[in-house]
Amino acid sequence: MTQLRTVQVLGGGSAGSSAHVRSLAAGLVARGVRVTVCAPAEVERDYDYLGTGAHFVPVPRRSDPLAIGALRAACADADVVHAHGVHAAVRAALALGAQPGVPLVVTWHTRTHAEGARAQLLRLMERRAVRAAAVVLATSSELVDRARRRGARDARLGPVSVPAPRRGADVPDGKARAELGAMDRPLLIAVGALEPHRGYGTLLDASRLWRDHDPAPLVAVAGEGRQRGILQRRIDAEALPVRLLGRRDDVTPLLAGADVALLTSRWEARAPLAQEALRLGVPLVATAVGGVPELVGDAAVLVPYGDAEALADAVTSLLADPARRARLAAAGQAQARTWPTEDETIAQVLSVYDELCGAG
Repeated sequence: MTQLRTVQVLGGGSAGSSAHVRSLAAGLVARGVRVTVCAPAEVERDYDYLGTGAHFVPVPRRSDPLAIGALRAACADADVVHAHGVHAAVRAALALGAQPGVPLVVTWHTRTHAEGARAQLLRLMERRAVRAAAVVLATSSELVDRARRRGARDARLGPVSVPAPRRGADVPDGKARAELGAMDRPLLIAVGALEPHRGYGTLLDASRLWRDHDPAPLVAVAGEGRQRGILQRRIDAEALPVRLLGRRDDVTPLLAGADVALLTSRWEARAPLAQEALRLGVPLVATAVGGVPELVGDAAVLVPYGDAEALADAVTSLLADPARRARLAAAGQAQARTWPTEDETIAQVLSVYDELCGAG
C-alpha cells in the first residue's frame, strides 16, 4: 500500500492551531503517514514539529511569490494538503492552483474580527478559503454555519482536542503563588495575547471593582502583545491588582495553582485555556461567546462579553463560595471527559483523508 503523504500548512500559528498541528503530526506519523509541516520558522522553534517525525519546511507568513513558491514546492508530491486557518487556506489554495487534483482540507479554528474595508476583505478571504476546500472542518457549530454561508461545499464539525495538560516538572504546590505574591490572597489567571479582542480592558475594569475587597484578588495575565503598554499604564495609574507576566512557558503550573481561571475574549471556539482549566479542575469564568457555551456546558460560569460588573460579580461570588468552586471543579473534569481525545481527533482527520483519496 502506498504511503499517504500530507502537508500541514500553518499561517500565523496561533497557540491552539499550532498545538493541534503538533498533535496531529505526531499521531499521523505514528500511523504511517508521511507528514510535512509548512509554517514560519519561529513556530517550529516553539513546537518542534521535527520532534514528531514530520518533515518541516519554513514558509514565512507573507503571501508574496517567493513564499507561495516555497509552499507550492512543498506540496508538489502531496496526496492531501491540510491548511489550518483562513490565511493559511488562502495561501495553500494559491499554491495548489497548478495542482488541481490535490484535495485541500481546511480546519477553521477561530474567527478574526475586523471593521470597515478590512471586514470586507476578510469576508472575501473566508469565501476564497472555504470554496477552495474539499472539506472544511470547523471547530464549533457556529463556524460550521459560517462556512456554509460562505459557500463551503462540505462543512463538518471537527472538534479539535489540544493535548491534555501535563503538570510540567511537578512544580511544588504553592511555588507559582509564592512567586506572584498570592499566598494570602485569591489568585486569578488569564492566558492569551495582549490584543484588543481578548477583552483585557474589561478585565481591568472588573479588577477595579474588586480592588477594595480584603484581601483583593490578584489577576495574573500570561501573554505578550501590542496592548502591553496601554494595559500597564492603566494598571499603574489606577493601582489595579493585576500583573502582566509576559510570555510564560509554565502556564500549566500557573493555572493549576489558581483559584479561578478567566477567559474574557470577544470570540472563541475551543479555547485552549478553557480546555486546560476544566481538565485541571480549575473553576472557569468565561464570556458566553462563539463556541464557548458549546465547549463548557454547565461546567463554567458564563458572562456577557464586555460587561465588567457581571465579570466582577461572577468572580467575587465564586471566591466567597468554596463549595461552589469545588462543584465547578468536578463538573469541569466531567465535561472534559466528554470531549474527543487526541486519538479520536486524529482518527477523524485520517478518515477524511482516506475518503478524499479514495474519491480521487
